[in-house]
Amino acid sequence: MKTTIERNALLKALSHVQSVVERRNTIPILSNVLLEAEGDLLALTATDLEIEIRECVKADIAETGAITAPAHMLYDIVRTLPDGAQLELSTDDGAAQLTLLSGRASFVLQTLPREDFPAMPKDEMPVAFTLAGNELRRLINKTHFAISVEETRYYLNGIYLHAVDDGGSMLRAVATDGHRLARVQMPCPAGAETMSAIIVPRKTVAEVQKLLEENEGEISLQVSETRIHFAFAEIVLASKLIDGKFPDYTRVIPTDNDKMLAVDAKSLSQSVERVAAISSEKSRAVKLSLEADRLGLSVSNPESGNASDELSASYAAEPMEIGFNARYLLDVAGQLEGTQASFQLSDGGSPTVVVDDEDANALYVLMPMRV
Repeated sequence: MKTTIERNALLKALSHVQSVVERRNTIPILSNVLLEAEGDLLALTATDLEIEIRECVKADIAETGAITAPAHMLYDIVRTLPDGAQLELSTDDGAAQLTLLSGRASFVLQTLPREDFPAMPKDEMPVAFTLAGNELRRLINKTHFAISVEETRYYLNGIYLHAVDDGGSMLRAVATDGHRLARVQMPCPAGAETMSAIIVPRKTVAEVQKLLEENEGEISLQVSETRIHFAFAEIVLASKLIDGKFPDYTRVIPTDNDKMLAVDAKSLSQSVERVAAISSEKSRAVKLSLEADRLGLSVSNPESGNASDELSASYAAEPMEIGFNARYLLDVAGQLEGTQASFQLSDGGSPTVVVDDEDANALYVLMPMRV
């Protein structure tokens, strides 16, 4: 293999694929990126056996071939080279080493054979549809914060994506960790109506989120019972799905909360941050005291002291107190597109619904804490 490629193009592709590679691997080949030179393209592929990402970049191919090299090391080298530099990649006759030349700089990396690199199975993908980049970004950004990191309940370690009939066919994304829940939906794109309910893993969600930062165009999705593919312009990310049953989340969404609180979302966030500054790292509990057109926030920490604040609010029901984890409250408030945060409450021990006045397709649930 022998190819010449522009430094910035290679760096961009390496930044995408090396992100999938785990820093510590018991299987040496999984630390490597597969480089395949053919035609006028250099294809880079990385995998952790759960996710596979492949990106193609334009290159001047003098000799076709394929080899694997340490992903993070190659990325670190290319990152240090001058902006706009031309890089020459070549393998020796036995393909045991990869040589990288740039100006007077030279690097020789140990390689592993292309034949050792694992390939993900190619399933039939019966469901196919497209989403605009901003639509997929919205579904992820408004739900990913609620994904559970508790490995024992592995079926909560991702975003639950499914089609529902809610006054029309909708594509709905749900995430929950048992303490808060995020539910966001959009009109179902053509082809997604027949999709079985799936759970997209947390790491896959994070990788797609990174790719969406640079891609505004349409994303093609293909789904089977066990896998999902995201196809961007030059990138294809394939992932296994979580093999588990997502719980019936509709049972924890209250439908009869009759106490309504409306407060400026930005003021609420700022107030929560102020009083939570002295809360204990373990509980992060903030108490909300609701009275007529008034919202009080307070924190009591035996080790550091007390804090309180007060906001004007719209509230006409009987007085009540309820506690929330400050971090969870801030996460939800940060998702609201409107200027106002609207809370639907029942009592101090029941789940609270938060809705976005500017986005009827988004809904959040917060479980209360004892304070």
